[in-house]
Amino acid sequence: MLKEPPVDIAVVGAGIIGVTCALALARRGMRVVVIDGQPPGHGASYGNAGHLATEQVFPIADLSILKRLPAMLTDPLGPLRVDWKYLPQALPWFARLLLNLRPAPYQRTVAGLRTLNEASLGAWQRLLRSLGRPDLLKQEGSLLVFERPESRPLLEALQARLGQQQVPVDFWPASALCETAPQLSEHLQGGLFFPATGHFIDPYRVVCELVEVAKACGVQFQRQHVRGGHLHMGGVSLATDQGRLDARQVLIACGAHSAKLTAQLTGKHVPLDTERGYHLMLPHEHDRLPFAVTSLERKFIMTPMAGGLRLAGSVEFAGLESPPTLARAWQLQRLSQGLFRQDLDASDATPWMGFRPSLPDSLPIIDKVCDGKVLLAFGHQHLGLTQAAVTAEWVAELAAPLVHFQGLAALEAYRLNRF
Repeated sequence: MLKEPPVDIAVVGAGIIGVTCALALARRGMRVVVIDGQPPGHGASYGNAGHLATEQVFPIADLSILKRLPAMLTDPLGPLRVDWKYLPQALPWFARLLLNLRPAPYQRTVAGLRTLNEASLGAWQRLLRSLGRPDLLKQEGSLLVFERPESRPLLEALQARLGQQQVPVDFWPASALCETAPQLSEHLQGGLFFPATGHFIDPYRVVCELVEVAKACGVQFQRQHVRGGHLHMGGVSLATDQGRLDARQVLIACGAHSAKLTAQLTGKHVPLDTERGYHLMLPHEHDRLPFAVTSLERKFIMTPMAGGLRLAGSVEFAGLESPPTLARAWQLQRLSQGLFRQDLDASDATPWMGFRPSLPDSLPIIDKVCDGKVLLAFGHQHLGLTQAAVTAEWVAELAAPLVHFQGLAALEAYRLNRF
């Protein structure tokens, strides 16, 4: 007779996705352990832009990526860079990305992103209320600004496309920018305001608050590296650097590091890569902006936080092993020059780099496979923070279904078997 595992579900990954899922699972009465080689929230969840980006319903790439390829290979500080040494490894991923830009798969991606993003704000409101910390999210909208008059047609076209997807968006003239964010440069032409978005005042604090509540619900957090695993009749066994851990189910939610374990347990090789992202934290910059502001031409975002102003952005394809190119983080400060009436104070600034887990169709994998023994929640690319709370609700329903739940009808777009 098989011995009952001491754990119902082992969550591999202690980032924002793994921790929100762990809490949701524990609240369904499950015995949960979270395993990660780093402390909770110390991966990509630590340094993201903090923007609740419900307006981002389009893939980050389009067909213009072909025209930009020479610059991507030669400009080390450009907004989109591919390390030429990594290019041979990245080519299959890029090929699949281009195939997914064809009309039919592109529309499937937009529909999938829209479904997740439309549910994201409400899910975060429910979750933060349950923590007693609704103050961690400022629901004051966000702004996309433009500087050059010739950029206006691009912005108006984007507004029309977003309107077709029922994304709330308003065009703001320069006078509205001056009234609402008076420290921005008077040379800005205007922008698009997104009222149904917001920003987190400290993404790492959000993870910490979730961890404390999860612990109170019985979730265990173990600092271990998962080396591999296998399935058996009783569930799953994970091999870690500290021994073996048995559970009835496993949830793979370790972001850009999820592909290897997924392949071992499911036999499925997913085309997961990482878009390395950078930020520069300016600790002496407070009260410059009322909400997150993105520059259309300069392609980066500025988010006000409790610890200062965070400048974030850029995409770099260089894999999981190459050291960070921290000059890309410092480039964000140079990009900010000219966007304000007075330049930002970058003294004591700190740079950072993290791994965004990205699949070529820009959609995450949220699924239950292998007779329910393996659950998957990874590949959220730039939208991990945005989509974490709704992903947790869906994962909890996959693992421990309620009698009446409508959300799972939409999960087909995020299944593992689409690859």
